Amino acid sequence: EPRSPWCCLAWTLVIGTVNSLVFLLNLLLMFVIFTIVLLPTIVVVYFGFQCHSQVLHSSARYCQSFLDDNSSSALIILGFVIMSPLLVVAMAIYCSLARRLQLLVCFQPYSLALYKGGRWCRRGEGAPCCARGCNTQLKAWV
Repeated sequence: EPRSPWCCLAWTLVIGTVNSLVFLLNLLLMFVIFTIVLLPTIVVVYFGFQCHSQVLHSSARYCQSFLDDNSSSALIILGFVIMSPLLVVAMAIYCSLARRLQLLVCFQPYSLALYKGGRWCRRGEGAPCCARGCNTQLKAWV
């Protein structure tokens, strides 16, 4: 049966808040994973740009004794070349972790706010879902 207008508004706010928190959790997890996996690329490109005379030309000792313009250019190119495989690795790690934690199943549909009788239940390995019958055969990924 349909909810009253104020109850529907309250449930809509609750569900919107839960969905926003799940989205922020996904975003934070993705940021942490990509930062850790892409750290070698970030470091190599940073030192390449820092020591190149046409860009920043730092007066640090390692720039003057170890890295000239040619080696700085090589570092920049190496950093951008290794970025592609590391992006694939980072995305694979994020997708594997999101699948294992079932983060994408945590989003709640707004139909829960409109009608009474829908409930939050536990499915499978403890991922929250919204269903009237709580179908345990339903999977997010095949």
